[in-house]
Amino acid sequence: MGKGQSAGIDPDQYTQSDKGHLVRWNQTPGKASASLILAHGAGAPMDSPFMEEMAERLAARGIAVCRFEFAYMAQRRVGGTKRPPSPQAQLLAEWREIHELVRQQATGLVAIGGKSMGGRMASLLADEVGADALVCLGYPFYPAAKPDKPRVAHLATLQTPTLIVQGERDALGDRETVEGYVLSPAIALHWLAAADHDLKPLKRTGLTHAEHLDHAADAIAMFLRGLVRP
Repeated sequence: MGKGQSAGIDPDQYTQSDKGHLVRWNQTPGKASASLILAHGAGAPMDSPFMEEMAERLAARGIAVCRFEFAYMAQRRVGGTKRPPSPQAQLLAEWREIHELVRQQATGLVAIGGKSMGGRMASLLADEVGADALVCLGYPFYPAAKPDKPRVAHLATLQTPTLIVQGERDALGDRETVEGYVLSPAIALHWLAAADHDLKPLKRTGLTHAEHLDHAADAIAMFLRGLVRP
């Protein structure tokens, strides 16, 4: 199979994996330079506007994207009831299953990552599963309004090549606070001017959300291409 391809998967449809996970692929127009497994945040599904737009932009730049849904979020589609995220141990177990599934099917570089919580969970096991790279969009460096409770201990020793795309005024990790952390040299930070947790800039800057999403996709594509062996 080619990079990121899975037997029987229509790239425009949701599909159940063999372990029951709800997944969706965004394939590239030509041969993919890499594959990225992208997990959603705590409160929005894998087909939220943010996730849809990022996946489409990355696919257009040659990155095949596999989105998946954690079980607690998938249950919302069945019952319609809003559920809190599962315990961390369960989220990590689901991440391991998805990575194993994609790693078996894809060729070439396979990166993991996600939006907010999805990216944080990926960061906790990137070294363990031997991911080729890690990509985080709006990393939750600390809980909302609690900068005194950082979630960065594991980031100091992370070995996986990592790109974190962060808004300068992210309420879960603003630039001034984050620049005071000791982070692994494997981590590169790409800051978006005056952007919030969803990478939206202040209107007075004259920048648009679409422009910031384009910049984020450009940075991710460049980062992953730089890791691909010739």
